[in-house]
Amino acid sequence: MMETSEQALVVRHILHADLDAFYAAVEELDNPALKGKPVVVGGRAEDRGVVATASYEARRYGVRSAMPMKTAVRLCPQAILLRPRFDRYHEMSQQVMDIFRALTPLVEPLSLDEAYLDVTQVVAKGKPPLALALDLKETVRRVTGLTVSIGVATSKSVAKIASDLQKPDGLVVVAPGEEQEFLAPLPAGKLWGIGPKSAERLHREGIETIGQLAAQPPEWFCSRFGKRGEHLRAKALGLDQEPVHTEHVTKSVSAENTFSSDLADPALVRQELLRISGRVARRLQRQELRGRTVTVKLRRADFTTFTRQATMPAATCDEAAIAEAAWRLASLEVTPGRAFRLLGVGVSGLEDDAGIPDVALAEPEARQLELALFT
Repeated sequence: MMETSEQALVVRHILHADLDAFYAAVEELDNPALKGKPVVVGGRAEDRGVVATASYEARRYGVRSAMPMKTAVRLCPQAILLRPRFDRYHEMSQQVMDIFRALTPLVEPLSLDEAYLDVTQVVAKGKPPLALALDLKETVRRVTGLTVSIGVATSKSVAKIASDLQKPDGLVVVAPGEEQEFLAPLPAGKLWGIGPKSAERLHREGIETIGQLAAQPPEWFCSRFGKRGEHLRAKALGLDQEPVHTEHVTKSVSAENTFSSDLADPALVRQELLRISGRVARRLQRQELRGRTVTVKLRRADFTTFTRQATMPAATCDEAAIAEAAWRLASLEVTPGRAFRLLGVGVSGLEDDAGIPDVALAEPEARQLELALFT
């Protein structure tokens, strides 16, 4: 009896809260005439823009996030196309996160529109998880006018899956002890960490559901997923114990640009890399960060994508240093006959101005420029 009692004390209660079609919902909130209409927020079709989000009316036509805007317009010609207003989205996101933190200090934002909340201590004071979730949904609606879908479970991974099942304005509660039963019939691709390529490999092995995945032995996970195997198996079994992280760590700062016309002239490529490097440098400087690793991303007209990375002798936030490293890397790919539709620059291996690492740095002995090619 004592063991059972002790186990009961460590049962966690995690919420995953996900605002519904957030960017589109904010636009509808600010302009009620948009309600009930297919709204698509994103870049311009003529500039090879992509969809940031779409209202549920637009989604009925097959419009999805990250889809090329040209495809979205073809699927839904009557869509109302809007450019993103990120300052406004940040403002609304902050209001929502303040509501979350009024319930519990253990909040882990994943993006502007979703977060994990650990409400274990609140439940311990006598309020059931379902009641907490209902109250949270009502508070968000009353204060901001937005709707939020919530998954309630004993782990982050199960809560995240649950929040997605009854969108929009959904609420799914997975009671303690029912995790495996809940997960078992769901497609394996629903599990965080199983992307399209992994799902395809599993399909070739006859594994379609999370239940079939969970039935595999530990050594199978290790052979298929390496170091990730043990953690992925725990998720498939509904036993994920990853904590809610309240401290956000910036792992990298980056910027990229997709062009309306492909760039082939090396001088134009270098000029664009300088411009993008300047954006990255200014972001680093605003956050009082420096980085040791510079990465360039180049996407050719045929969508072949190259990433080249250099670890610098010392951390920097200097625009000229970042741009020079970016060009040295990119110049290896800028050859006659090649044209590029996208260029990007990123800096990682960050530390603050006091020299305190924001994330793990490259190996100490890495004192000279190191190049690596990933395709």
